[in-house]
Amino acid sequence: MKAAVIESVGKAVVMEVPDPTPGPREVVVEVAACGLCGTDLHILQGEFAPTLPIVPGHEFAGEVVGVGTQVTELSLGDRVAVDPSLYCHECRYCRTGHNNLCERWAAIGVTTAGGAAQYAVAPAANCVRLPEHIRTQDAALVEPLSCAVRGYDVLRTRLGAHVLIYGSGTMGLMMLELAKRTGAASVDVVDINAQRLSTAQLLGVSGSATNAAELDRPQGWDVVIDATGNAAAIQDGLDRVAKAGTFLQFGVADYATRVTIDPYRVYNQEITITGSMAVLHSFERAAELFAAGALDPEVFISDRLPLADYPQALEQFASGVGRKIVVVP
Repeated sequence: MKAAVIESVGKAVVMEVPDPTPGPREVVVEVAACGLCGTDLHILQGEFAPTLPIVPGHEFAGEVVGVGTQVTELSLGDRVAVDPSLYCHECRYCRTGHNNLCERWAAIGVTTAGGAAQYAVAPAANCVRLPEHIRTQDAALVEPLSCAVRGYDVLRTRLGAHVLIYGSGTMGLMMLELAKRTGAASVDVVDINAQRLSTAQLLGVSGSATNAAELDRPQGWDVVIDATGNAAAIQDGLDRVAKAGTFLQFGVADYATRVTIDPYRVYNQEITITGSMAVLHSFERAAELFAAGALDPEVFISDRLPLADYPQALEQFASGVGRKIVVVP
């Protein structure tokens, strides 16, 4: 089969690789679409994946075309979205309900071969059936939505919160849609990319700007979410949290990224600084939200490119052109 392969740091190619074979409790999925994500860029930079080469792609959906000998809950022809998370279920963090912090954390498309290919293997337990009205290609959005749902689980915001989001790429826009659905009094978005900011405006924001200083909230925001991973955005966002407010680090920063906090202000104003890492007990809920129309795929997916163009798709994504880019085998 054909698959995208990150061969070495900075080098992605499309090549022939062996067809996958399912284990007893696994299925083979014929991939309908696979989304690109900031994590893929980190893998390209030599971060996250323990070894290269690797077939990337942790946001994918498709049709079951092979089943392991012990799989009874899925059948050939089932259309599924795949949760890429792989946990040991034995370490301290798994046993205390923090599986996403598993000491042996792994993920399809990060530590094992992923969905940027014609076929991918996944545990049957990680597959969620899609309802008839959902297009399989669109369901590549379920995985990033599940990360956003996890982010809101961490926030535990109250009704009527004023929310500021840095970044209007896919994840920032998803956090915008969830903020609207969870009773925010206002949602403002900051982005230096005018094209992406226009999409946030299309979806409906209280305010938008290229700099938070342009927005009229001198007392700050109850919730500030960074969906960029950019040091300058993070630093600015930390300074704009209101008293008793929360800053959520949601964007994935480079390992070397550093910012400065004001410990006295954190203490004196009871500011919470927290993070949200990947998926945790949120994939099925994300699939249900997606099926209920929480996201418009035509707004979120800007480009559907052939798998053969995966290296170029990565370059486009890195340049900030478009929103969610998916490759179609």
